[in-house]
Amino acid sequence: MRALARQDGRVRCIRRIGRRGLSGACIEGILASSAPYAAVMDADLQHDETQLPKMLSLLQSGQAELVVGSRYIEGGSADSFNRSRAGASALATEVAKRALGVAIADPMSGFFVIRRDRFEQLAPQLSTQGFKILLDIVATAHGDLKTVEVPYTFGSRLHGESKLDSMVALDFLGLVLAKVTHDVVSLRFLLFAMVGGTGLFVHLGTLYVALKLFGLPFPQAQGIGAFVAMTSNFILNNFLTYRDQRLKGFAILGGLLAFYLVCSVGLFANVGVAFSVYDKQPIWWLAGAAGALMGVVWNYAMSGLFVWRKR
Repeated sequence: MRALARQDGRVRCIRRIGRRGLSGACIEGILASSAPYAAVMDADLQHDETQLPKMLSLLQSGQAELVVGSRYIEGGSADSFNRSRAGASALATEVAKRALGVAIADPMSGFFVIRRDRFEQLAPQLSTQGFKILLDIVATAHGDLKTVEVPYTFGSRLHGESKLDSMVALDFLGLVLAKVTHDVVSLRFLLFAMVGGTGLFVHLGTLYVALKLFGLPFPQAQGIGAFVAMTSNFILNNFLTYRDQRLKGFAILGGLLAFYLVCSVGLFANVGVAFSVYDKQPIWWLAGAAGALMGVVWNYAMSGLFVWRKR
């Protein structure tokens, strides 16, 4: 690619370090271009490149600001999908339309052309995570983007493997959640909290084993339970919550030690808030919930800063 770029000024090679995700790559690529129009399409020949001149002419004529290659309007087809992928695509499309009020027929399409100036206006509000950049653009625009759909036939994959897996499904749900809550709640935070919930069961299970099977005094058993739970939380968060920033090699040990420190401080924050709430309103479950929420928020914020910080 670099050799081609040296020979042709129209080609630009962008090397990304420490950044993953298709959406982020598309955003960086479009913003790095100086062209008035930008097209996004797969390189596996499943998108029909013969439609590009028609799509571009719609932008140049002013009839549209965004032109989407659609599989789900008259003349379009996605017959190359197997049954499971067709069902997943249909379900995701319906969820996007109902939850986000998206009006186009194929918001999950990865084939579109957009005016660069309009994209620049929306770019600061777009998510760099996940795969559904078009859905993000349309949802962020809130209908204020003149859109035309052009039918095309989705081809069969010739090389490579599909990116569609459970992680992509989580990314999609996270994007929908972020847009519905106006970015107040993120999927990453919910995953972090969910992992924390599993840590509670790990803690209690370890505590029971230490007390009943090994006969340890409660303080030691409690300490072991907390240690095992924090270790479990770190492993799950590294694999699931922060999979795009996953620590590897020796970085895992440093990250684990930093996670122990963050969670230890979070425990003090948890207890402090719980006591404060209980002192004003002696309702045990309310105080406990307030403390737990404070602990989760603290651990999440500090983990992002000191454990899985972007490099």
